[in-house]
Amino acid sequence: MKVAVLYNGEFGISLIGNLINFSGFCISCGDACTLCKSGKYSMAEDLVSIIEMPDPKTLDDFIDDVGPYIPADIPKAEIAIVVGVHPDITFGLLPALLEKGYKGIIGGSENPADLPLGTRLQLEEEASKLGMEAAFAKPFCALRPDPEKPSIKAFMEKARFGEPAIEILTQRSRKGKRTILAANVIRSAPCGSTWYVAKRMVGLETDQEDLRERISEAHHAYPCTASMDQDIELKDTILHKAGYIIREAVEDAISCAREVEAGNSRAD
Repeated sequence: MKVAVLYNGEFGISLIGNLINFSGFCISCGDACTLCKSGKYSMAEDLVSIIEMPDPKTLDDFIDDVGPYIPADIPKAEIAIVVGVHPDITFGLLPALLEKGYKGIIGGSENPADLPLGTRLQLEEEASKLGMEAAFAKPFCALRPDPEKPSIKAFMEKARFGEPAIEILTQRSRKGKRTILAANVIRSAPCGSTWYVAKRMVGLETDQEDLRERISEAHHAYPCTASMDQDIELKDTILHKAGYIIREAVEDAISCAREVEAGNSRAD
């Protein structure tokens, strides 16, 4: 499944690094790195183009003619990931992507100024009129696979990309307690933070009092790149919303965790 990324800003760079899973991308563990992502996945062979777009802050709020900002060298592919791009330019990209055979476009918001709800809904509507799938989320790690958007869903499954999903294995430890033996990432937040959070869960007890604080610490330490500015739509900061999402993912995984017998440490 061929993919192109059109981006501006640091989040786009993080997303690309996670998408292709190149060695040395994640440095959060430092010298304690165990190469937990090594060989698990990579979209490197599917990523046909990375196009840096103009910084929206350097452009007018409204752009009447987006033509000069639409790349002339967009390659053929199936999925376009658009992050940190001016909304008017994103609208202008739709027919250009359609012409190149794209089946879907996805994107997300990491700060309050990016793609408010009305704009996201309009983009999905315009894409639908053109016969394309579209999915936008705030924050980007709220993006869920949708069976009604099969091309985007197939990409998310292959890239292990979107709303975090984790599988946890536990083992009985001291009396009445279960310890997390392994935390396997099924799907990671686009920035890649889920892998780090999952690793930090290993060795913790499933009901320990500070579990939520441990999840939050790991999420911040990665670090999450979402804004700490108050968002009108979310009535909270986007970073906090992202924190709630990964916390729920871990808690959901614990609630349906598979328990293994002592002495059996297989985590597959």
